[in-house]
Amino acid sequence: MKISKPRITALDIILGLLFLTAAIYIAYRIRADLQYQWQWESIPRYLFRYDPEKEKWIPNLLMQGFFTTIRLSIWASLLALCFGTVMGFFRTGKSLFKRLLGGTYVELIRNLPPLVLVFIFYFFISDQIMPFLGVEDFIRSRSEFTQHILGFFFAPPRFFSTFMAGVISLAVFEGAYITEIVRAGIQSVEKEQWEASAALGFSRWQQMRHIILPQALQRILPALAGQFISVIKDSSIVSVISIQELTFQGMELVASTYLTFEIWITVTVLYLVLTLTCSLIVERLELRMRMEK
Repeated sequence: MKISKPRITALDIILGLLFLTAAIYIAYRIRADLQYQWQWESIPRYLFRYDPEKEKWIPNLLMQGFFTTIRLSIWASLLALCFGTVMGFFRTGKSLFKRLLGGTYVELIRNLPPLVLVFIFYFFISDQIMPFLGVEDFIRSRSEFTQHILGFFFAPPRFFSTFMAGVISLAVFEGAYITEIVRAGIQSVEKEQWEASAALGFSRWQQMRHIILPQALQRILPALAGQFISVIKDSSIVSVISIQELTFQGMELVASTYLTFEIWITVTVLYLVLTLTCSLIVERLELRMRMEK
């Protein structure tokens, strides 16, 4: 299948120049009307700093928040995909109980503000479940190497419970939307595909695995990609429970340095790096899947 590559047109160039002009004008008006003194030279030291003890450059506050956002988004996306896939199967299953369970989950979660869910899971998981299970004590009793590994993939021991509360709350919220994406993808596969696979003697699981899901995946991939990008953007909500992700670090720096515009523009650029990278990866994957058809 031949796929034409997008080309830059004169309209694209004009729109780009208009956008650049508008950005320059806004920056000028901020400086002229608000008497704001731009201090972009201060931003690099909040991204990386030199550690004389380790004798190397290490991430500073903004990059620490950036990496925390990546970890938070990855784990929340994987967990949301699990929730959404299971509930999507329930929504399209033959069992009335499973369909009711899946429908209740979707309607309940999608009609609640995500901020409320964050607080519910924070106080329930971080303050009740984690201490009851002794998770933090268990982590602190591990070796320094184990704690370093857990800190690299999740969060430092003192923030582990809060981090997991944020991951679960995001996963439950986003999983409700992924449920509907999976349900729509499965139901979009033609009825004849089910009938033909049943005639060949496939069980329902074999039908789903070998016939239905491969076709549904191509149809739901763009919507899933958009939902994963939403996870990255929605991760900023958990800053209210003091998870030190990108938005939280930005607020802390603005409060201490008063570099309002510089900090938030930098935070915006870092979010765009994440979301645009995800968009490009999914676009490449879509093109490859079309070429293989």
